[in-house]
Amino acid sequence: MIEQCWQKWIDARDREAGDQLIEKYMPLVDYHVQRIASSLPKSVKKEDLKSLALLGLYDALEKFDPSRDLKFDTYASFRIRGAILDGLRKEDWLPRSVREKAKKIEATIERLQQMHMRDVSAKEVADALNISEDEVYAVMNEQFFANVLSLDERPFDDDDDQPSFTIRDDHSPSPEEHMLREEQIAQLAQVIQQLNEKEQLVISLFYKEELTFTEIGHIMGLSTSRISQIHAKALFKMRKLIEQAV
Repeated sequence: MIEQCWQKWIDARDREAGDQLIEKYMPLVDYHVQRIASSLPKSVKKEDLKSLALLGLYDALEKFDPSRDLKFDTYASFRIRGAILDGLRKEDWLPRSVREKAKKIEATIERLQQMHMRDVSAKEVADALNISEDEVYAVMNEQFFANVLSLDERPFDDDDDQPSFTIRDDHSPSPEEHMLREEQIAQLAQVIQQLNEKEQLVISLFYKEELTFTEIGHIMGLSTSRISQIHAKALFKMRKLIEQAV
């Protein structure tokens, strides 16, 4: 059935076949929306992310080349995720109030570090600003994600509609790329090793095994909100460790 849909779509861009393919791969949309939404502030609506994701899926259907040795699920995942991140970059989704809080928190961290001549904890920062520790984690992680989005790793180049992270036909990276990746992996591994056991497990299950916070909660016997809190604290620690290493 699905093979017939693909054939009709490839041969004649049959609209009914296209609709059936969209329905077939809709779980990919929901999956990537859920994954990215978990790292964004609540002010970003999932409906908006889903609209962006659908554009990515439509784009994947239009540009997929079945003659290449690449599964559509893999190709569509790149397009869907890329479309969401591209849309987020174009819109200033981080509220001004959050940006202002982030500046205050960063200034307070710098002031306290100079005062005590050491790294300071999120609790110390929270006490100095008279806010909750969770708010410190939330604000700084939201800003951290915003900074990641601002990096030049756009899914679509300005002068080309192809993904900037296009999957190459040759599967062997250059020696320079291999060395750089090995160094990045080694640095990240060292940072993760400095987290506590629960934080390491949450990071591993979320980013490596690609489980949701709810699924991780079931495995660890904790609530989804508790997993979210552990994840936030782990990112906060990693952010500080990476900045120190740079």
